[in-house]
Amino acid sequence: MNPPRHHRGLVLAASITGAVLVAVDGTALTVARPALQHDLHASVAAVQWASTGYLVTVAALLVFAGRLGDRYGHRRVFALGVTGFAAASLGIAVAPGIGWVVALRVLQGAAGALLQPATLGMLRAAWPADRLAGPIAIRTAAIGLAAAAGPLVGGALTAHLGWRSVFLLGLLPAAAALLAALAVPAGAGSPGTRSPAAGRGNRHGSGLDLSGAALLALALALLVQSLVTLPDTGRPLVPLLGLTVAGVLALVLVRHERRTTNPLLPPALLRSTAVAPPLVVLLAASAALQGTLFPATYYLQDVLGLDPLRSALRAVPLAVTMILAAPGSAWLAKRHGERAVVLPGMALITTGALLTALLGTGSGTLAIAGCFALLGTGFGAVMATATTMVVRGASAARAGVAGGLQQTVLNIGPALGIALATAAAGRTDPGAALAPSALTMAAVAGAGTLVAARQTGRAAGPTAGGAADRAAGPASGARPEAAGRR
Repeated sequence: MNPPRHHRGLVLAASITGAVLVAVDGTALTVARPALQHDLHASVAAVQWASTGYLVTVAALLVFAGRLGDRYGHRRVFALGVTGFAAASLGIAVAPGIGWVVALRVLQGAAGALLQPATLGMLRAAWPADRLAGPIAIRTAAIGLAAAAGPLVGGALTAHLGWRSVFLLGLLPAAAALLAALAVPAGAGSPGTRSPAAGRGNRHGSGLDLSGAALLALALALLVQSLVTLPDTGRPLVPLLGLTVAGVLALVLVRHERRTTNPLLPPALLRSTAVAPPLVVLLAASAALQGTLFPATYYLQDVLGLDPLRSALRAVPLAVTMILAAPGSAWLAKRHGERAVVLPGMALITTGALLTALLGTGSGTLAIAGCFALLGTGFGAVMATATTMVVRGASAARAGVAGGLQQTVLNIGPALGIALATAAAGRTDPGAALAPSALTMAAVAGAGTLVAARQTGRAAGPTAGGAADRAAGPASGARPEAAGRR
């Protein structure tokens, strides 16, 4: 049974606030790094670990955190994640040294991993599957707005109140998100209520694939760490070795998941045509976007000689079009199907990357704004629509895992894009190598466009996830009583 409308409003408010909290924190910190480094007398490498430690932790734990939400309730896991995120932020604001900052950022990454899949899991539990597009589009637009506002707010706070105030910024939104989640009656933001037998099984860890979670966490941690450090290290052998070990762990994970009784990643879910293709499209879109923006930022400042503020103003069309495209994509998908939105969206990203490759020393503001507008429109449409397809394609009992996969892809994609863009640039400075980097990203987006083109018609409907679970049978780990648990 779906909750009343005012309960859905609380779920949507909690979901949006939680997602915005993470987005603002990440973008605002980027601006505050130099002041943090100076105040704590830290090295550049140590400050970088404040970001890398967070990224590695959150990417490693997202899927398992989503599974915890499926098992114990998304509302409960969300509340725990928001509380931990706020507590870590407060700790960083009073941290006496860079070591404390890095350690607390790792803790914050674990808390962020708990709350991010839950923001989608709560929506999946509160809305009928065929009406998910609207709330997910609103959530996507809010994330775009937060990503645009984060650097401006972070810069203003750092300039007037110091870098520590950036980490106090999220305390009030965290409290609001927590109150909104707790105000939702039990069951309105979670798949349901378990039977007593299921609860007894839980106390003994039944249904939680801890071995699979450990393998996945190690593989993803090595993957993200290697991708993040590959562009910056003078010894590429080390990150390449990390990528190799991550690949070996992934193969071991696949073998394990096929044999275990309660797999963390049900093979039927990953093979589902309603889930797997949108995940690939999201990976290509996020990689192409960030892989293009990375050299474009250097181009604006190093080649055109713009200061950071004027560079940021040139990128405003990216945020504006992303915010507008997200809700617009929901309207189009409802009338013409998801494929009719995702395919043109990927084509816009491809075109935007191609045109970015043509920018040079004589390019004007209008040409630059046009490139950013194409990228923002395409990504806003793809992110909102493909996310809806992933979450709706899974059953309500697997919504957390699906949300974790979606968030994991959006963490891996940017790191992959920047690594590929840097490789394409070779030894040339990123700004001067805008053309080869952007062309490489156009190829990545083009590959995603081909995947989107293979999608025939509208994505699988609300029963897609259930069909995947039924096809998996007992090996999926989905019990009849689990579908009704809270």
